[in-house]
Amino acid sequence: MTADPTRALAPVVRLAPAKVNLTLAVLGTRPDGFHALHSVFVPVDLADRLSVAVLPPGAKDILHVDGHDAGPTEDNLVLRAIRAAREAARPEWGRPEPPPALAARLEKRIPVAAGLAGGSSDAAAALDAALEAWGVTLDASTRHDVAARLGSDVPFFAVGGPALIEGRGEQLTPLPWLRGDLAGGDRPGLLLVTPSCGVSTPAAYRAWDEGARVPGGAARMASLHLAEELRKGILGVADLVTRASVLAAANDLAPAAAVVEPGLVPFKRALLRLLGRPVGVSGSGPTHWALYPSHAEAQVAADLVRAAVARGDVVAPGPREPFVAAVRILAPARATKGDSA
Repeated sequence: MTADPTRALAPVVRLAPAKVNLTLAVLGTRPDGFHALHSVFVPVDLADRLSVAVLPPGAKDILHVDGHDAGPTEDNLVLRAIRAAREAARPEWGRPEPPPALAARLEKRIPVAAGLAGGSSDAAAALDAALEAWGVTLDASTRHDVAARLGSDVPFFAVGGPALIEGRGEQLTPLPWLRGDLAGGDRPGLLLVTPSCGVSTPAAYRAWDEGARVPGGAARMASLHLAEELRKGILGVADLVTRASVLAAANDLAPAAAVVEPGLVPFKRALLRLLGRPVGVSGSGPTHWALYPSHAEAQVAADLVRAAVARGDVVAPGPREPFVAAVRILAPARATKGDSA
């Protein structure tokens, strides 16, 4: 069903959260060339901000980006998502002309090529915002198909909470969050440290294909176990933190990322010495994470890392100082009703 898009006089605004892989097992290469995955994704409260507004007839879609450099505008996933949304909306639009052009503004707060799926999250936000701006409603199956065509990670951001990711990323199973996490206590915190070198996801998978991997299937077993424990609702915050050393090792792409960018090896060693706790990698890197019982403790760790970088005790690969942030893991929206964190 559709409504008159001129009713959307104010811009439609969406937050596009980053994701972190608590586990990432690569199960093999599929016949279509993609890799089969088993991974537990969690969204975090580090987010880009996207706004879109309807333009007058005859205009073309435009995008303005502030913040982190996201590369050439014409290649940005936001514009691709708007075009894909327009094509999918035509049957419901019900008019001879296509849905009108949109002006999009993206405040890029998530580092690029960082293993945090910022571009995929932007695409999911653009798809949702465009449909609202045009007053078009699509059924869930159609929206999922459009999102999956935009990128393997894009469908995850419609879940609104942690999820098990399988297939090439298009198979989603929403997961309950931690038992007792919403009973008034702080959520678990994550320290994120992202070197400015960037790591290409295709390059990391090529390195994995060429043998940059750890044999034995430990990441798969850890991923299966975490997903099952979350599904059964038997994990609390303390339990998750206790499992940090297992989760930090459960990323099959971490060795591949280190082949693509060898400077990540001494960088991780320096973080381990400084923090004295397990350090994992999100996605294909280069973002490294450490798990804490609370956001406040993650913030203390973030300050510690910033000071160590300034002293030269932690040296990150790349032309600039690393991005450092303390973030909260976002629980499912239905579980956080009334919770503003």
